Amino acid sequence: MEKKILVVDDEQDIVDLVSYNLSKEGYKVFTASNGTQAVEVASTVKPDVVILDIMMPGMDGFEVCRSLRQDPSLAPTAIMFLTAKSGEIDQILGLELGADDYIQKPISPRVLLARVKTILRRGSEKVRTETIAAPEILRLGALEVNRQNYTVRVDGRETFFPKKEFELLAFLASNRGKVFSREALLRRIWGESVYVIDRTVDVHVSKVREKLGKYGTWIETVKGVGYRFSAQV
Repeated sequence: MEKKILVVDDEQDIVDLVSYNLSKEGYKVFTASNGTQAVEVASTVKPDVVILDIMMPGMDGFEVCRSLRQDPSLAPTAIMFLTAKSGEIDQILGLELGADDYIQKPISPRVLLARVKTILRRGSEKVRTETIAAPEILRLGALEVNRQNYTVRVDGRETFFPKKEFELLAFLASNRGKVFSREALLRRIWGESVYVIDRTVDVHVSKVREKLGKYGTWIETVKGVGYRFSAQV
C-alpha cells in the first residue's frame, strides 16, 4: 500500500526538496505551508508520517503536534520534527508532546529517507508484535485499553491519552507483574534511533498515573530498577 507523507514547512525550498526526494521513493506526498493548513490536511488524508517544522508563523510545530495527537483518528500517524531548533529542551518538549523523532536541519535527503523508512518499519513491526502479544481490547477492573482505536476508559469514562502515554500504558498493562527498566521502556516505546533521556519515561509515567486517578497506583515504581503494572489487578 502506498504510504502517505505530509510535509509541513513555511520555507518553500525545503518543502520542494523533501517532497521531491520522497516522491522519488514512491511515497504519496502532501504539503502544507503553515500549522493551520497542516491540521486540516492531516485530518483529511490521514498520513502515515508527518514531517513537521517547528518555527512557523501563527500556529507553530509544537501546537500542530499537540493538535494532531488529540485526534484519535490520527493515533497511528508518526510525527517527525525537522527543524533548525537544536536545544535539548526543544527536543524533550517535542518528544513529550508525542513526536516519534526529532531531526535537526540541515540533513541530507538520503539520511532523511532512511529515518522515514525506520519510522514506517518500526510502526509495522509494532503492530505485528502487539497483535500477537495482547488482545485488541484489554480490560483490567475499571480500566479498558482499546488498541484498535487508541482509546482508554476509566470507570466507563473515556480519557484522552496522547500516543506515547497510550503506548506506555498499553505495554505495561499487557505485561502485568513484569518489571521494565527505563532504558527498556525507552527502546520499546520511543525506539532505538530517537534520542530521549530517562526523565522522559518518568514524566510520561507521572502523566499516566494522574489520568488513571485512584488507579494510578497500579503502575508501581520498583526502586533502582524501573516500573511495572501490578500483577494483582
